[in-house]
Amino acid sequence: MNGDNRAVVAEALVHTYGPDESSGVTALSGVDLEIKRGEFVCIIGPNGSGKSTLARHLNALLLPTSGRVLVFGMDTRDERNLWEIRRTAGMVFQNPDNQMVATVVEEDVAFGPENLGIKPEEIRQRVSDALKAVGMEDFSRASPHFLSGGQKQRVAIAGVLAMMPSVIVLDEPTAMLDPKGRKEVMETLARLNKEKGITVVHITHHMDEAVHADRVIVMYEGKVVLSGPPTEVFSKTEDLAKWGLDVPFVARLGDMLRKSGFEVSRSALTVEEMVDELCRLSSST
Repeated sequence: MNGDNRAVVAEALVHTYGPDESSGVTALSGVDLEIKRGEFVCIIGPNGSGKSTLARHLNALLLPTSGRVLVFGMDTRDERNLWEIRRTAGMVFQNPDNQMVATVVEEDVAFGPENLGIKPEEIRQRVSDALKAVGMEDFSRASPHFLSGGQKQRVAIAGVLAMMPSVIVLDEPTAMLDPKGRKEVMETLARLNKEKGITVVHITHHMDEAVHADRVIVMYEGKVVLSGPPTEVFSKTEDLAKWGLDVPFVARLGDMLRKSGFEVSRSALTVEEMVDELCRLSSST
């Protein structure tokens, strides 16, 4: 796809769990979606909205009931593409323990490249680079079982990185983590996106994580119902409430302040940005 800036494309994507479309449960109902190369996208939505089903289509763990998914131009329905698609689009799941396959961190990270048939000297370099990229290089000889939840998830991300993917798809990777672990993982993803240009597709139910994305996609009942920059999406408070979603606390605070007559920018979505806005208002009065 020369000149095509799209990493992932879904066209009229339908996915039905069950024997067929007429008698099964439809999880995705005609999803049309484009994600650009190097973009950081967060996908949010209530339970049962189809987020996780969509995530599994992005590296061909699931195949369309109808419609199609293209990953860097490769159609997931074509079996000849599966190996390359899964190398190109790495997947990180909710529970890092389910992805650990070895008793030593560096061996766990090496598992993927070994399956690709990479030469041992290159595997060593990939493992070293991947652990450094997620800030876990000092734990290469540690047992994963003694790591914190956030550290385990960073090792899981390193295992994907060692495959040298162009896209990382994460299905609620912070759902089981404490605030410190969540912060570690989100900082790691932001750094990989900005410094290495890796496309990040982050499925989350934490609204405050979505404020850092380039774009937020909202799913409801198997459809994409809203897509845009965080400032635009989180200004639709009534729509989000209708779909069973809340807005981040800072966005709610900004909304309350604006209704009270304070000229607070809608772009202030993090605590730091809101503090700056309040300081600006204080100094202008």
